[in-house]
Amino acid sequence: MNKSPILLGSLISKISPNFIRYASSARASGSSQRKVAVLGAGGGIGQPLSLLLKLSPLISDLSLYDIQHTKGVGADLSHIETRTKVRAYVGKNELSDALKGMDLVVIPAGVPRKPGMTRDDLFNTNATIVADLVSACAKNCPRAIIAIIANPVNSTVVIASEIMKAHNVYDEKKVIGVTTLDVVRAATFIAEAKGLDPAKVNIPVIGGHSGNTIIPLLSQTSPPVSFSQQELESLTTRIQNAGTEVVEAKAGAGSATLSMAHAGARFSFAVLEALSGKEGVVECGYIASRETEFSYFATPLLFGRNGVERSMGVGKLSDFEKKLIEKAKKELNGNIESGLTFAKQYLAKSK
Repeated sequence: MNKSPILLGSLISKISPNFIRYASSARASGSSQRKVAVLGAGGGIGQPLSLLLKLSPLISDLSLYDIQHTKGVGADLSHIETRTKVRAYVGKNELSDALKGMDLVVIPAGVPRKPGMTRDDLFNTNATIVADLVSACAKNCPRAIIAIIANPVNSTVVIASEIMKAHNVYDEKKVIGVTTLDVVRAATFIAEAKGLDPAKVNIPVIGGHSGNTIIPLLSQTSPPVSFSQQELESLTTRIQNAGTEVVEAKAGAGSATLSMAHAGARFSFAVLEALSGKEGVVECGYIASRETEFSYFATPLLFGRNGVERSMGVGKLSDFEKKLIEKAKKELNGNIESGLTFAKQYLAKSK
């Protein structure tokens, strides 16, 4: 065996215990490798996300697409000593080629938030970007799993679903909003507060992916820990506003890119492991849902060979968490409705 996998494992283990787990299991099980596309690969999230994906033995082919800069990113990544083949595509004329044969399409494309902006302020620009990209997916890789990072996720996932329906290729198991960053942040903040190893903390985060629609289930934290009412309120507020914390700290230079790239890679690896036959793979995600009164909702999801096998539900909720869901109703339902309205208008113009 050449030394590259050993060196790669050593590198990944320094990045995150989650990454070495994925890499080790892939080599040990001889999992089949998959083809992955990153749409928006030249951006602040897309570049570090593509780097992390290039390091994974789960992936045989990495397709990078953006409207600019992709050729340079592709050339740069192609020099890294892993077997993953990198191909770069630039502009709308090359989008179809970027998507053909893909098993997983990850979409971080879109404009980032700036200080004072909400995720909803991004709506018109990013909604159109997502609609165009998903339309291309429907035509070129209709069976691929589509993982949407582009904000506002509460609306863009709805738009993506409606686009796929219009092309008669919709599969609710395969259109998923990536909310993993909320889970990552929750684990980190709880570990800091309680003196725990963040890599060993797990907490489900349900609801949506903005503001008070982000609902961390602190009562279901593993390992079990207790929280005072003040801790519940302060931790919940910080988890819900963590994106704004980064936007303000960057002072106009962007939003959460590096942590989002990590979360996107973690989600992608989970999906790819499940596609390759690993059982018991669970990650939170935002999907068309029947678990609550909301038509779209994030819960822990069990993944399998065809995408989402089932939602794991919300479990037993504390009174505090029930109130959080009640508080989220207006915003989340409004986000969903905005997505439906936009999709209807977009599809009408496309006819």
